Amino acid sequence: MSTRATPGPRERLLEAAQKLTYSHGMSVGVDTLLKAANVARRSLYEHFGGKDGLIAEVLKRSTNEDEARYRETMRAAGEDPRDRLLAVFDWLAEAIAEPDFCGCRYLAADLALTDPDHPGHAITRDYRLRVHGLLEHELVKLGHPRPAHAADQLLLLIDGTLAAGATRPGTHPAASARELAEQILDTTPKIG
Repeated sequence: MSTRATPGPRERLLEAAQKLTYSHGMSVGVDTLLKAANVARRSLYEHFGGKDGLIAEVLKRSTNEDEARYRETMRAAGEDPRDRLLAVFDWLAEAIAEPDFCGCRYLAADLALTDPDHPGHAITRDYRLRVHGLLEHELVKLGHPRPAHAADQLLLLIDGTLAAGATRPGTHPAASARELAEQILDTTPKIG
């Protein structure tokens, strides 16, 4: 006989907030979050200290999941660093094609969280640094003479792809970004 554990209030709040802040934005109301999680207001304050704490935890959780997706996408592309980097744009094309795609959670959070001291900003900055590090690592393996600069460029293409994917339906920003990424990878002479 197996029993299925029902998630507790903390987990239910995290799951509801992760879904709703993505689909409805950071301004989703506390009452909406509580109703979706089926928890009392007290649970929000006991577990997260309030909505800002909940948003910060959601961003931590999401960044860990998304960083793992980057790693898995690149790992699945094989050993060639060029293939691994370009696979990111193929993955973004798939993500944009999903019916529930709403853009980049982190760009949206940074724009919506108007308090510059909101803890969410530190989390999104750290996430971008970690993704930058993944890209730069592959660029070093590729022998790119300016791996940090090229990683900046690729990260800009990723952000633009996600923004355009959400705001310009029917376009193919990932394909265009992939072509630009190929130029970043191929037009500069390689070291060694």
